[in-house]
Amino acid sequence: MVKKYYAVKKGRRPGIYKTWTECQKEVNGYPNAKFKSFLTFKAANEWLQTTGATMISKKRIVNYSSNIFVYTDGGSRNHGNKLGQHVKVDDKAAWAYLIQTKNQAYTGTAGELGATNNKMEITALTKALTKLLELGLQDQPITAILDSHYVLDPIVKGWLTSWRRRGWLTASGKPVANQKLWEEIVVLLPQFPNLHFDWTKGHATNAGNNKVDELLNKTMDQL
Repeated sequence: MVKKYYAVKKGRRPGIYKTWTECQKEVNGYPNAKFKSFLTFKAANEWLQTTGATMISKKRIVNYSSNIFVYTDGGSRNHGNKLGQHVKVDDKAAWAYLIQTKNQAYTGTAGELGATNNKMEITALTKALTKLLELGLQDQPITAILDSHYVLDPIVKGWLTSWRRRGWLTASGKPVANQKLWEEIVVLLPQFPNLHFDWTKGHATNAGNNKVDELLNKTMDQL
């Protein structure tokens, strides 16, 4: 089998990858992703350099040691409802984010009544990305750490692309819930060339995740 190098110019983490599996994780579902395969590392590196990407080293293609870390979370207190029932109009809900740079932390949170947990999860990410744009940090290496597969899977697994192609319908033909928020995500993501997503177990040992959970619960307490 011929060995190939996969260069990602526009994806979640631009750089050079040694396998298609690694490359696919960075470009699948990423809006307007740009990538190309090469037979040599040198050729892949030259292509990246001529198209504006920066190489760090051959051993560690993308250096994320100076990352900005972003934590987002959403919640809803759906009191007394059975699984599958709609949220009540007076149920408390809230979202929160934490942006941690080397020198400073930024937080944001807000709440509303009658919103679903999923709506709050997506809203948290849109608010965090918007804040990063306001701070002018969109070109920096950013790792967004979420505990919501509802938010992560459409972005990482390429569902967003499929939904848009089908006119915002799911694979089963149903309208995509929270479409307007997903449309915001589609507009925001291409503005972050070095954004990487990771999952963490919620309410466990991740301090950043616990912090945003604390923030949104305080917000719900005050509603």
